Amino acid sequence: MNQEKIILGIDPGTNIMGYGVLKISGRKAEMVAMGVIDLHKYGDHYLKLGHIFERVTGIIESYLPDEMAIEAPFFGKNVQSMLKLGRAQGVAMVAAIQRQVPITEYAPMKIKMAITGIGTASKEQVADMLRRMLHLDPEEMGKYMDASDALGAAYCHYLQMSRPQSESKVKSWKDFAKKKGLI
Repeated sequence: MNQEKIILGIDPGTNIMGYGVLKISGRKAEMVAMGVIDLHKYGDHYLKLGHIFERVTGIIESYLPDEMAIEAPFFGKNVQSMLKLGRAQGVAMVAAIQRQVPITEYAPMKIKMAITGIGTASKEQVADMLRRMLHLDPEEMGKYMDASDALGAAYCHYLQMSRPQSESKVKSWKDFAKKKGLI
């Protein structure tokens, strides 16, 4: 791992979507940016999806990530909420696919386990561990846990880079369709 690499992490959401950008130089990870896409002002779900696409595309164009790590939605009781969350995740993925950025999806428990060693860790524990590992000031962590969750997805991906690639790795839409048996 002597090359430089940029990893974009995404924590999908329908009201707040987090993103985090890591720069990897050799075996050193450094936070480049983190923040949120605030979707509260968009009442219509389809307008939110359009804004997600525009903003994620803009983030990709700004930071030129080599790879994207995205948190997989967890299963909830509200089917409508899960459907909307899945759409938000899908739109972020399409933005990456359109720019030919490979995507790896991680379950929330896997991210927590990679960062803290505890799969049931709280968002606060994940944020604090990231702050320590990346040598960040508490002020740099921001007020939204969605941003630190996204940074956690990127950091989890960094930790997984030296291991065999997971099956969920998607390099193109055609690759995705083949893996799912669609073509």
